[in-house]
Amino acid sequence: MFTRKAAVTQRGGYGVMLCAPDEYWDASPSDLEKMCNGCGSKKSGWMPDLVPDTMYGLDIKDACNAHDVVYAVGRTLADKEQGDREFLNNLLRLIEKAPSRAWLLIGPALTMLRRRRALKYYEAVVAFGGPAFWSNKS
Repeated sequence: MFTRKAAVTQRGGYGVMLCAPDEYWDASPSDLEKMCNGCGSKKSGWMPDLVPDTMYGLDIKDACNAHDVVYAVGRTLADKEQGDREFLNNLLRLIEKAPSRAWLLIGPALTMLRRRRALKYYEAVVAFGGPAFWSNKS
């Protein structure tokens, strides 16, 4: 297992506490660029915009990038499973901290839709993330 820590990311102008491996927080921008591609898999062969980096207008790229780092540095099935759970938790943290003043009337419905989408993203990485996780292991 690798070590993880939680820290605040400021994407979107509001602070959200995300959990990620130390390698995520310690990486230079060029190192992150090598390990991360936002949401979706580099090796899937799918067009990148089939898995959007937003959920109904909410930027979730930080959660996806932290998950990419888990897949890059993790070595065991337990690492993958914990990283997938952290991915869901990070998505839910982003959703809960999203500003909702502009969405006063539809805010609760929008939050519910985002939570359902977060669960779909989680189910996808659990079901289909294996090849991406294991592809860089020796």
